[in-house]
Amino acid sequence: MSRTARFAVDIGPTKLRTTRTGQPLSYNRAPAADLSSWIARLAVTRIDQPADQTLDCGLFGETAAIRLQLSGELEVPANNHARYTAPSALFFGPQSKLQPLCLTGSLIGISVALRPGACRALMTMRGGDLVDKVIPLPDDWRDCAVPALASKGDPEDRLQALEQLFRAHITSLSKPEPDPIAADFEEIAFRDPTMSIAQAAREIGVDRRRLERVVHRDFGLPPKQVFRRARALDMAASLQGVADEEEAQAFALRYYDESHLIREFTELFGMSPRRFKALEQPLLTITLEARQARRLEILGRIEPGAQRPWQ
Repeated sequence: MSRTARFAVDIGPTKLRTTRTGQPLSYNRAPAADLSSWIARLAVTRIDQPADQTLDCGLFGETAAIRLQLSGELEVPANNHARYTAPSALFFGPQSKLQPLCLTGSLIGISVALRPGACRALMTMRGGDLVDKVIPLPDDWRDCAVPALASKGDPEDRLQALEQLFRAHITSLSKPEPDPIAADFEEIAFRDPTMSIAQAAREIGVDRRRLERVVHRDFGLPPKQVFRRARALDMAASLQGVADEEEAQAFALRYYDESHLIREFTELFGMSPRRFKALEQPLLTITLEARQARRLEILGRIEPGAQRPWQ
């Protein structure tokens, strides 16, 4: 992996965010209130590196995301080494494990992560049909949405413009909002992914079979796998220094012992926790940081827009 690239977010009137060690992060925030049932998170990311330099990294997110690429070339090895050169508009389904990704040249990207169940309404596709998929969006996204956002200089201006595009799209569809059962289960996955599925069903107020059907439909995975993934993502964020340090021990105690942690982490990330911590993984770290920020906001641990514990 390259270690000479310069990582940064757009610099404009919007405040630049970094970790305590000075590593720049994306500008990410919660959506406007009227979009919160559909959108999980919005972000603007910029990575600067020479045009001929390639950065090997990856993505691992539990939500589907639309990623608008204003510069750079992305290669997805798992998708027959498909290459996507900017300008492009790509749909990334939720990942069941780390998805390798290669970036050549500098990247400016704008992304919107969707809530579980939003894809079913917006794209008429079930979550299970989208897991680990990368799908080019229709040409109008590339030809209309990307130039419109590229004309905005400040990250916040870009996110507000993206919200307006989604607002118009959702209104035109006249579809019902995603199932609240999925939202309730998502909150539990953030709060306590060691909970039994039966207990989660009781807390939400539905029978277990119905919960399993909804989760499999909207998350694309069985409930136990959703919890397993959530545990691993929390641990990964802690290892990369983009999680609340006070939770580090609690994250580790979610596993029976060290061998359990190593086995599950390796199955999902393709490497041991020790090796993962030693690697420089800017794209993945940016994704993990945005997830942790959202998690702490959902759990009421920080206010939206407030300084995060790792900054």
